[in-house]
Amino acid sequence: MKAVKLTAGVDEAGRGPLAGPVTVSAVILPDELPDELLALDDSKKLSEKKRLALLAPIKSHALAWTVVHVSVEEIDQINIFQATMKGMTQAVNDLAVTPDFVQIDGNKIPQNLCINSEAIVGGDGKVAAISAASILAKSARDELMQELGYDHPEYGFERHKGYGTAAHMIALKKHGPCAAHRKTFAPVRDLIQGELF
Repeated sequence: MKAVKLTAGVDEAGRGPLAGPVTVSAVILPDELPDELLALDDSKKLSEKKRLALLAPIKSHALAWTVVHVSVEEIDQINIFQATMKGMTQAVNDLAVTPDFVQIDGNKIPQNLCINSEAIVGGDGKVAAISAASILAKSARDELMQELGYDHPEYGFERHKGYGTAAHMIALKKHGPCAAHRKTFAPVRDLIQGELF
């Protein structure tokens, strides 16, 4: 049996928001973590400042890393679960180095992933490579939502990152959905159908 040599960690950001892509990252870290990466943790547990401080060390020390955005259009076409699975497969396949094993945050493994894999619930707080992927995915998606905030200032995407906050719902009711909104997600869909509020 071939020994596992390279393991990729995979995580996503943005499954729940009403707008913007779902973003997936895959990261292969060295076996021996440098001191700069000992602070790795679930991105949701880290402040934005700490996440940003870890970006450069992750990218410089990783044997390979990728970030993939799956568009709003694709999410609406194939649903958020399938879009996430597709993004995970693409993120792994796009790695410059092919891993021997893949560890994925959550409880599902993409069917099209042709590498031995395991799903780990809470993996972003348990496995360094998944933590790194979590940080890359969230930071990349936050940056993209910041840009969408400039393009569509009336919604405040730069603040709530597309999640269904009270401020976002008020803006959505006032202005209606824009191209960045997920039309199949209930509040947006209901608004389009005239049922919201």
